[in-house]
Order: sequence, then structure tokens, then C-alpha cells
Amino acid sequence: MTSVSTVKPAPIRRDWFVKSLAGALLGLTLAFACSGLFALVASGLAPSARAQLMMWLVVPVWLSVFSGCYFFTSGLRAWLWLGGANLLAWGVLGAARLI
Repeated sequence: MTSVSTVKPAPIRRDWFVKSLAGALLGLTLAFACSGLFALVASGLAPSARAQLMMWLVVPVWLSVFSGCYFFTSGLRAWLWLGGANLLAWGVLGAARLI
């Protein structure tokens, strides 16, 4: 006699919306900060090329953060880690602009 195992699939986590919101909002601001940091690092490039690279850098960084936010164990962790990454990136950008 064979028994059929009835394993219930894992339920969808309730905090997917919170993670999505963290990835969308904080991911965008993090992508802007990375674009600004790139502008400071690539100051030797021609202005038109640098502007294009800055503009096109935002989308892959934003989508990478947005898709990676679901790997966090909770929505709160997503907000805290991405918020910390934003503070760090914007702080480095601000400090670099002052120097």
C-alpha cells in the first residue's frame, strides 16, 4: 500500500506588500545615490557620456534592489537594511561633495 503525502504549500507571506514598497521606494533613492556617486567617480569622462551613464545606471540598480528585497525575512528587515544602505550611500555622497 502506498500513501500519498499531502504536503501543503507554504502560504504566501503577508508582508510581501511591505517588502515591495521598501524595494520600490528605498531602491529608487538608493539608485539615485549610486548614480550620484558614479558621477563623482567618473568626473574625467565627457559630460554627455557621463550624463548618459548616470541616467542608465539608475534602472539596473533600482530593479536589482527591487527584485532582491524579497530575500529579506521580513518587511521590517527590508526597510531597516535598505534604509541603512540609503543613509550610507547618501552620507558618502554628501561627504564626497563637501571635500
